[in-house]
Amino acid sequence: MGGTFPSETWDEAETQEAASSGRLAGVHGWLETAAAGRPYRVVAVRHGRLLAEWQQGIAAEQRLPMASAAKSVFSCMLGIAIADGKIESADARVVDYYPEMLDVPEGRGPKPGRFAKPEDRGITFRQLISNTSGYMKRGEAPGTTFHYQTFGMNVLCHAIATVYGLYDSRAPERLPGSGQLIQEKLRDPIGAAWTYRYWNFPPPPDSLTGIFGYYSEIDASARDLARLGLLWMHWGRWKERQVVPEDWMHKAARTAPDIRANCLKDQWCYGYAFWTNEHSILWPSLPRDSFAASGAGRIHVWVCPSLGLVVVQSPGIYEDQKDNDSGVLGRLVEALS
Repeated sequence: MGGTFPSETWDEAETQEAASSGRLAGVHGWLETAAAGRPYRVVAVRHGRLLAEWQQGIAAEQRLPMASAAKSVFSCMLGIAIADGKIESADARVVDYYPEMLDVPEGRGPKPGRFAKPEDRGITFRQLISNTSGYMKRGEAPGTTFHYQTFGMNVLCHAIATVYGLYDSRAPERLPGSGQLIQEKLRDPIGAAWTYRYWNFPPPPDSLTGIFGYYSEIDASARDLARLGLLWMHWGRWKERQVVPEDWMHKAARTAPDIRANCLKDQWCYGYAFWTNEHSILWPSLPRDSFAASGAGRIHVWVCPSLGLVVVQSPGIYEDQKDNDSGVLGRLVEALS
């Protein structure tokens, strides 16, 4: 599959791609009205070219936290680590690479009632990245429950950084951690310019944050996120380089096996840290091959390979990402039809 990729700057799409410039102007007008004065920033990319860039109350170049949308970046890093031979497979046990994940006794966890339990020994990388691990959650055996969490993702990042020699849970600030790895393996190859930092929820006294804390926060501009979306639309390829393994991206953008096997069908909308429309649950009127990275603060990177379309909201104006079906996403797709 070919495609156009930006260098330092983006080529602009021909307005004919939207059937007429008036259709895009109509979407922009709706957005301004619906925002009711709230800040927003939307970037739409079609076939690798900039189709629309709208913002209100926030500068185009400002970097905002990706929040949980960064989990999709962590998914890419897991696929890369497996391809690099650092981790045997997605079904490898995390404890074999990061044994300290079990060294969290009662009273030393992130909150009351959260501590490592014996069954956590069986957690796999696939379960961590699909939020089905049940890590430190009583009553949730690995692979049985879809339950969104941050601490399991932190353990995933630390395990990956550890096998590359970049993290030490005993002195978590001594080494650069997963943030540097993400820059080297993902940011730099696609010409992005995001920055990273680490943060923790306010920890209780004596909590072992070096083991399960230090979330890898990524601060990115909307155009940085558009680059990520374009990488994902091409199934991990950037120009002539396969940055993320193609087979991993195809699996990541579809419903995770444990969710399909053990969860109610209305939860069949999450893959390997990507939200997926495979079963038309999130966006019923939009293509089923579409998927997204989504995070708090209305950060949303929507990718639709069949339309060659990437839409970034950073921030958006929706309340729930499902609102995008009749909101910005639905209206842009209609304008392009």
